[in-house]
Amino acid sequence: VRTEKGQEVVKLSPLPKRAKRTYLAMDKDKEVIGYVIPVNQHQCDGLHFITVNDIMTESLNSVRGLMEAQEEEVTEEGIQYVAMRNLFVREAKEAMHVRVEKKTRSTHVRESAERVEMSKTMDTWVEFRRKMNPDNLTHRPEFIVKPRGQTVWEGKTLKLHCTVAGWPKPRVAWYKNNVLIDAKAHPEKYTTESNYNMHSLEIKNCDFLDTAQYCASALNIKGEASSVATIVVKSRLNCLFFFPVSSADGFSPEHGVTFRTTILDKFEVAFGSEGETLSLGCTVIIYPTVKNYQPDVVWSRNSVPLKPSKWVHTHWSGERATLTLVHLNKEDEGMYTLRVNTKSGFDTYSAYVFVKDADVEVEGVPVAPLDVHCHDANKDYVVVTWKQPAVEGSSSILGYYIDRCEVGTHHWAQCNDVPVKYARFPVTGLVEGRSYTFRVRAVNKAGVSRPSRVSEAVVAMDPSDRARLRAGPSAPWTGMIKFTEEDPTVGVIPGEPTDVEVTEATKSYVVLAWKPPVQRGHEGVMYYIEKCVSGSDTWQRVNTGMPVKSPRFALFDLAEGKSYNFRVRCCNSAGVGESSMPTGEITVGDKLDLPSTPGNPVVTRNTDTSVVVSWAASKEVAHLVGYYIDCSVVGSNVWMPCNNKPVKKTRFVCHGLTTGENYVFRVKAVNAAGYSQSSHDSEAVAVKAAVCECPHISSPLFTLPPNGVTLLEAAKDYMVLGWTAPANDGGADIRGYFVDYRTLKGDVVGKWHEMNHQALTTTSYKAENLKENVLYQFQVRAMNMAGVSKASLASAALECKEWTITVPGAPVGLHVLEVRDTSVVVLWEPPAFDGRTPVNGYYLDLKEASAGEEGLKAVHEKANKSKYMKVTGLKPGTSYVFSVRAQNLAGVGKPSAALGPILAQTRPGTKEIHVDVDDDGVISMVFECSEMSEGSEFIWSKNYKAITDTSRLTVVTENGKSRAIFNTPSLDDLGTYSCMVTGTDGFSSSYTLTEEGLMRLLDISHEHKFPVIPFKNEMAMELLEKGRVRFWTQLEKFTSACEVEYKYTMNFDKTTGIIEMFMDSLEVTDEGSFTFNLVDGKAKGTTSLVLIGDEFRTLQKKSEFERAEWVRKQGPHFVEYLGFTVTEECNVLLKCKIGNVKAETEITWSKDCIEIAEDDEDAQKIERKEGELTFNIGKISKADAGIYEVFLRDDRGRDKSTFSLTDAGKVVIGESSIQITSTEHGIILFSNVTYHHEELRVGWLHKDTKIAASERVKSGVTGEQLWLKINEPTEKDKGKYAMDIFDGKDGVKRVFDLSGKAWEESLNLTGNVWGEPTPEVSWTKNEKELVPDEHYKLKFEHGKFASITIAAVTTADSGKYALVVKNKYGTEAGVFTVSRKCVERWGNVVFQVPWKEAIQKNTTLQRVVDKLNTLFSP
Repeated sequence: VRTEKGQEVVKLSPLPKRAKRTYLAMDKDKEVIGYVIPVNQHQCDGLHFITVNDIMTESLNSVRGLMEAQEEEVTEEGIQYVAMRNLFVREAKEAMHVRVEKKTRSTHVRESAERVEMSKTMDTWVEFRRKMNPDNLTHRPEFIVKPRGQTVWEGKTLKLHCTVAGWPKPRVAWYKNNVLIDAKAHPEKYTTESNYNMHSLEIKNCDFLDTAQYCASALNIKGEASSVATIVVKSRLNCLFFFPVSSADGFSPEHGVTFRTTILDKFEVAFGSEGETLSLGCTVIIYPTVKNYQPDVVWSRNSVPLKPSKWVHTHWSGERATLTLVHLNKEDEGMYTLRVNTKSGFDTYSAYVFVKDADVEVEGVPVAPLDVHCHDANKDYVVVTWKQPAVEGSSSILGYYIDRCEVGTHHWAQCNDVPVKYARFPVTGLVEGRSYTFRVRAVNKAGVSRPSRVSEAVVAMDPSDRARLRAGPSAPWTGMIKFTEEDPTVGVIPGEPTDVEVTEATKSYVVLAWKPPVQRGHEGVMYYIEKCVSGSDTWQRVNTGMPVKSPRFALFDLAEGKSYNFRVRCCNSAGVGESSMPTGEITVGDKLDLPSTPGNPVVTRNTDTSVVVSWAASKEVAHLVGYYIDCSVVGSNVWMPCNNKPVKKTRFVCHGLTTGENYVFRVKAVNAAGYSQSSHDSEAVAVKAAVCECPHISSPLFTLPPNGVTLLEAAKDYMVLGWTAPANDGGADIRGYFVDYRTLKGDVVGKWHEMNHQALTTTSYKAENLKENVLYQFQVRAMNMAGVSKASLASAALECKEWTITVPGAPVGLHVLEVRDTSVVVLWEPPAFDGRTPVNGYYLDLKEASAGEEGLKAVHEKANKSKYMKVTGLKPGTSYVFSVRAQNLAGVGKPSAALGPILAQTRPGTKEIHVDVDDDGVISMVFECSEMSEGSEFIWSKNYKAITDTSRLTVVTENGKSRAIFNTPSLDDLGTYSCMVTGTDGFSSSYTLTEEGLMRLLDISHEHKFPVIPFKNEMAMELLEKGRVRFWTQLEKFTSACEVEYKYTMNFDKTTGIIEMFMDSLEVTDEGSFTFNLVDGKAKGTTSLVLIGDEFRTLQKKSEFERAEWVRKQGPHFVEYLGFTVTEECNVLLKCKIGNVKAETEITWSKDCIEIAEDDEDAQKIERKEGELTFNIGKISKADAGIYEVFLRDDRGRDKSTFSLTDAGKVVIGESSIQITSTEHGIILFSNVTYHHEELRVGWLHKDTKIAASERVKSGVTGEQLWLKINEPTEKDKGKYAMDIFDGKDGVKRVFDLSGKAWEESLNLTGNVWGEPTPEVSWTKNEKELVPDEHYKLKFEHGKFASITIAAVTTADSGKYALVVKNKYGTEAGVFTVSRKCVERWGNVVFQVPWKEAIQKNTTLQRVVDKLNTLFSP
């Protein structure tokens, strides 16, 4: 096709028969570049096309403006609107087309007529342009048909419908209680549809939680509109219990009787295995018996009614109801309920059925998956889903294989070559019109599991056809045949698909979904899918071989992590249509993450074979399938599944446990992506029945109405109301309130209307959608389990107008707890109106009830940020009135309604919360109430707020006592815990847990968990005769059941608590630790003694010595071995003592191995007197030196004693007194002795205390001098010193008192002098020569040592001293300075100055003097 200017627009393919001409101009890539306008030509039979470029200039300018406006607003307008507007523009331009050429008169007349017609057309075009203004065409959404509220029974399915108008086409979203409903995320619950401005929301399997306000919200660029419908789901059980469905007594008018149902022989919790057949049954008695009347018997699993099938058989014999489950599978696990419906009501009974996995054929393979279902079935496509099994086998599951089987055949074909990890798989390549069943197998490293139970058969067909088949014929057959005209769209190339999106994306595949085009003809359409790698412009067709019939397609073999664009084209016999809009970049990878780890399980006892396991739900999980619970016997490390079908609740009763065994439990979550990590193991629990009483339901008592309806806040279109809870709750907790309103106009009073359809849980309400400056009255009704109370008194006439106050409103809901003689806890709720800024504190006021109106005074000075306060210091027996004021940045608001009078008096029987630590170390708070009535409950709170985190605290109630158990006590548990009892008029108490108290409780808990046996004395050891070793300890506290564990025999005297063990001897193998392990019930104790190394060898030697000594003493022996003593005459006497001798015992003396015979001279020196032998040497001389020996012999044994008296040692013969001298480091105490034996022991004592050797204090022997050196003495060193010389029996002691003059400070200076001839030495002080006296002692010894000693140094001795040395060769002087500081620093010190430089001929003493000056300078 060419324009008049010859410009080629596009080559068009031949149009099929009856096809409409297009007005779109396209380039070679089939991109729209403009519009083509048809112009009628008189000379041609057909149409000639020109482009916009041929239109006259003045028309072109106006059209260009319109086109620019179109480009700016194209996002706000639909493609149909743009095409229609441009069509009118083209027609207008056509009418304004003018050609310049020669014309005849007739032609001129004809063209004049045409110009008149064109003027009319232009007027029409201007009017159209005004209408096409977006401000006039577009409009906000409007509900033509609003959704209607409905009331349905549980288990039913309902649909909400609405019709919405608006331009551009509005989008509709559904909300539940202002929360957006995501139907794609919960396809099992919700389904939404939008067709031709008609929208619907389908809610499946309704339950009580679906009772809510549902809102349909429509939105476009011009605005938003919404409509609300209330859905009420009724429970037959609740209705029968609280509001009987028939008459009050269940009377059946139809039969004239009241039927009473009794269920007997009830089935218990049942256990079965896959493949088995299980029957459940109950005996049902209906009284009275009415002829030809049978009740309606319904069986259900997990609240879903069961229908008879090949797997489920039901039977009712008239007296017994039976349910038979043929060939059990894990899908059959769940809670089974028998419901017997009569004309007077119904009765139910439920019990759980557990189905175990069948034994696997190969060890370690996983068990079979379960719950295989088919979704989104289409002509050649279906999505298969399943649930992961509870047991993965010896290794984690690698993936799943999906098998399909055509109905009518027995051939199973595997759908996937590579195992898929995701529990959802799209199966393609189905044959339209055929039915299929599916099954799934799991695979791990050990092998492939058994297949799951097969799914229900599904037909591969278009969903619309399936819907028509399910709906059945719309009208009966009339015998008439209607003929319709052929559809004009047959043979037309289909349009482009819309709404192409990725519905599923995993590592293995991506699923695309789209909507078919509107124009597709009777023959239907098929689809080609194209993909494009991100970053390139090349589109590649995916299904080149065969187009797909379904508007769904799964793409496999995509590279993980890469991004792709996808689009779809439609095709039919006429050709391939235009491509859809691309999806946008889609990255291949799992969109669904694994669930997060569930909270730690908490286990509570239930029965002898079951426990209740509770846990916190996984915080991060999408599309949760459920939870699996595993259990393990403590110590076995073998985990077994408690349920083989996942449960969605966070509480599960685990049955089939062994009574008395200790179990631990863990939980894991599962979704389509896989399993979460298992939770931490629970604490071990012993399986035994819990002691509790079954709750009883009290008779329904209606509550009194609320009172005191007041206005808390007002604005132009709403008011906030508050009221006081009724004084009497009717014996049951108040569940909510209902508010009614009516208008007032002068004396005319309107009717009462309901404000809220759902019960309010607070004593305040925001009444919205009111009219400004209109008077309203309000009344409130309370509701409990028995019903709704009468309405309260109507409020005063309240005008709806804007408040201008900036301070907060009055707090509401004041009430008291823990009323005592001197204290009370006041609680309140924040005001409904905060003012201009948020509330930042409260003030509590009180007064005595007898005081006047102005008697209220603040309880505290600083604002209280909490919504409760404990008031102390009340007068017992006095009534008080309380009020609360709220504060914000603007100031303090009005006081609340007065609360009271409250009598400060402790109710009789009131008990406080006390903390208990049981024998297992479990910390709990206990509260008892003796005034409980039927229906009363214990309500625990923390900081006066309801406890929502059940993982921290477990509450157990029994026999009028409630115990709140800390699961894992920590600093997070600090706070004030309170407990109140409902239905008792205020029985309550509180306990504040502080950090110090928690630490103390944890210590006590640890002591109770791990009790320790106390020891009075730890294990000790002592050496007995014969070398026996005794190990012993003594217990402080124990019971008669206390036992000792040790490998040796021991004695346990339970009267004294002494445990002892004896060993006759110590062997090398006995080296190590000796430990007594004691067990006293749960308490344990351990005491040890370590004997290793030198300590053990020393003890072993002592033991051997003691044993040898005992053996020696069995015969004649020496009681005291041979020694010596010096008599007053200075005679040396050798002596010893003997024992256990007889008359026949032979006693022999010898010297230097030569026996002393009776006729020897030395024999006269031997005496025996009363068991003592002596040998008198007399005045000792060198001739007496030698080795003396004494021998004892008889038939019982022998003994020997030896004494060496040789030159190897010297015997002390005489000694001198202790003397003292000074050195440069300190002082020396010494004494000279005549003789000294080196084996003698010399000890020094200071103030009768033995002196220990150290770096500062040392003692020793040098030649014949015994000395004690004290370096740097201090005042502490003053006192009496003693020297003790001991020879084994006798000793010598000398004493010296180091005090007084002996302690006076002295200074001794010594220098070495050399010279030849020997020099003369003199000393000077301040250049005056010193003369020796008692104060100055001058010495010059051996011609080498010159010294000066200054006794009792004082400050007067400070000065300049000089040592003058001279001989015939010359004179030299060494000058030095002595100051008191030096003396005071060192105390009693002797300075020895090293004169290293020799004084020789013509030598100088200067360097010596320099050293002296350096040493003695201050």
